[in-house]
Amino acid sequence: MGKFKKPKTFEYNMVVIGGGSAGLVTSYISAATKGKVALIEKHKMGGDCLNTGCVPSKALIRSAKFMADVKKSQKLGFKNVQVDFDFADVMERVQRVIKTIEPHDSVERYSSLGVECHTGEAKILSPYEVSINGKVLTTRNIVVATGARPAIPPVEGIENVSYLTSDTIWEIREQPKKLLVLGGGPIGSELTQAFARLGSSVTQVQRNKRLLPKEDPEVSQMVLESFQSDGINVLLGHTPKKFFKREGKNFLECDHNGASVEIEFDTLLIALGRKANTAGFGLEELGIELTPGKTIKVNPHMRTNIPNIYACGDVAGPYQFTHTAAHQAWYCAVNSLISPFGYKVDYSVVPWSTFTDPEVARTGLNELEAKEQGVPYEVTTYGIDDLDRAIADEAAHGIVKVLTEPGKDRIIGVTIAGLHAGDIIAEYVAAMKHGFGMNKILGTIHIYPTLVEANKFAAGNWKKSHVSETALAWGERINRWRRDYF
Repeated sequence: MGKFKKPKTFEYNMVVIGGGSAGLVTSYISAATKGKVALIEKHKMGGDCLNTGCVPSKALIRSAKFMADVKKSQKLGFKNVQVDFDFADVMERVQRVIKTIEPHDSVERYSSLGVECHTGEAKILSPYEVSINGKVLTTRNIVVATGARPAIPPVEGIENVSYLTSDTIWEIREQPKKLLVLGGGPIGSELTQAFARLGSSVTQVQRNKRLLPKEDPEVSQMVLESFQSDGINVLLGHTPKKFFKREGKNFLECDHNGASVEIEFDTLLIALGRKANTAGFGLEELGIELTPGKTIKVNPHMRTNIPNIYACGDVAGPYQFTHTAAHQAWYCAVNSLISPFGYKVDYSVVPWSTFTDPEVARTGLNELEAKEQGVPYEVTTYGIDDLDRAIADEAAHGIVKVLTEPGKDRIIGVTIAGLHAGDIIAEYVAAMKHGFGMNKILGTIHIYPTLVEANKFAAGNWKKSHVSETALAWGERINRWRRDYF
């Protein structure tokens, strides 16, 4: 930083660029510790999560689930159920949900918490100066929390086709008739199923040979079978090659095992991951280093190669979740306060969920990763099809899959597929974080009948497989002796 002159005094302790989850939490914690904080957001407070990500997608999924329940009404004891709805009303409900949650992330709220909020485009002039709306703010620390944007693939002809992304799909009010979704990861899969359940004819194209390829194969298969039962045309192992028009209709040409496949569509949704926002606001001029994945490179204290510039959230990675952005934000706020000292960010237990049906939640290693990393493990499973509450809810499908250290009850990873998996997994997250294992889960009373009983039954299966033959033999002898002599 030798080429930049350090001011003798600073107007602010911290300037935060980006008003999404990472930036909001960093600002709040810094202000709560009585720092003078400026938060700059160029578009909407709440960032992607509130406006185009978690909140709208879950609102849409809830409406879509209602339609799925309608379609299985006979299983629930109803002879016939009819629903009359307008797609535009569903999308307006999504906006109503956003508006209801919006005050939680508003300028008014954060101003009341002591954060000075600015609307406009920030420009980092030096490690100590940020300009906003023609004014230069001097600051001891800068936090970059600029998020990410949808990645657009370099497919031939894409510039001639109108397309939607997870950022723009919330603007539509006319229901797609033939929706083509590119991408079989979490975002693409959630939106694929939601639109199909609302009545669109959906084709999902996935280059990989599996949906949700980071999950274990049997879990991916459960999701695939659910999609197929919803009438979704899932095309796995299809590589997009070219977009073109024929007789006024849109087509995508894909390669599948060396053969050409043409797919007609009227609406295109691109859901192929997100790209960090690192350009256009001064990072290049300062020489801030990036990772091979084009996120901002940070050390375990969330500092960049310029020690008083921090980064957190999607722009820093390695995870692109709202909850990990908030987790990283704590480290940015606290470490900037105690610099040059600092706490190392803890990624030892990171949970996440994909909100398809079945919902897929995970924390720690799955079997796929354990094999790739050469980590020894034992597997215990429990089939949710046997769970009383799941049967009562007509949701008797899914699995609890627990990886433990060989010969011990220490949990090294959990995957759950099924209704409310993202809620059920919380017990395992606590177990892994605080160091208790399968024995203590088994010894904990769980309410009957609930879905979370699945955790206790999984722990019971683990226990059964770890009772030694010697112990069983002694048990048989003792019981026989007590029958004969007492």
